[in-house]
Amino acid sequence: MNIGQYNTLRVNRFVDFGLYLVDDEGNEVLLPARYVDNQHVVGDEMNVFVYTDSEDRPVATTEHPFAKVGEVAFLQVVEVSRIGAFLDWGLPKDLLVPFKEQRATMKRGGVYPVYVYLDHASGRVTASAKIEKFLGNTLPQYKCGQAVQALILQHTEIGYKAVVDNLFMGMIYDSAIFGSVTIGQTLTAYVNHVRPDGKIDLTLSNRNEVAGLADRIFHYATTSGSTCHIDDNMSPEAIRKLFGCSKRMFKQALGALYKDGRLSKE
Repeated sequence: MNIGQYNTLRVNRFVDFGLYLVDDEGNEVLLPARYVDNQHVVGDEMNVFVYTDSEDRPVATTEHPFAKVGEVAFLQVVEVSRIGAFLDWGLPKDLLVPFKEQRATMKRGGVYPVYVYLDHASGRVTASAKIEKFLGNTLPQYKCGQAVQALILQHTEIGYKAVVDNLFMGMIYDSAIFGSVTIGQTLTAYVNHVRPDGKIDLTLSNRNEVAGLADRIFHYATTSGSTCHIDDNMSPEAIRKLFGCSKRMFKQALGALYKDGRLSKE
């Protein structure tokens, strides 16, 4: 039974305060009565999230937390106590960030990026703002152009730091961004380069998609005669109508055409 994860378990027995679910090894966990309906019978399988209650006992829920063990998420502080800050992660029991796992003292009402992990000493699901120490423990095996999920962490002098697939740190350089990127946003990005230190340079457009779009723009520009006006000032509506893409991708493809000398800015 995996604490801090979703588990597929079987209904084992009913009690006045809920029902007990069991895994293949015979380990039981309580599903409290508020999550039980009359449709379940002994032997039914249920997919539930398992964590620990206020007395550090495993407990199951049909609710969905904002993040599970092994994931990074932006969560809000709802209380600060003598042992640390407690975050709202979508479950009745709030998620603890001990003081030693805070980069700076967390304030009530603040929203912070944290890594959710299982503290093996206590058996509790816990969170840490020191995200990078949990990432990059293996070398990335991505291929250039491979799609990944990137959670935008913060903006720096050169671009946006991002968490890649909850496993690695990445960077999207400002020079590769056309349009808006928001802190806390999760988006699809593409691997541009894996550095020797294991960190990943990302781009927001697939190279093959950009190359194909560049070919379409070039064809249009060279076959439309004097009626064609292709430049950065085209409206998003006109771009979408002509090429079926966003202005961000259009500007990337246009930039590639300029760089290759296939089109001129004049």
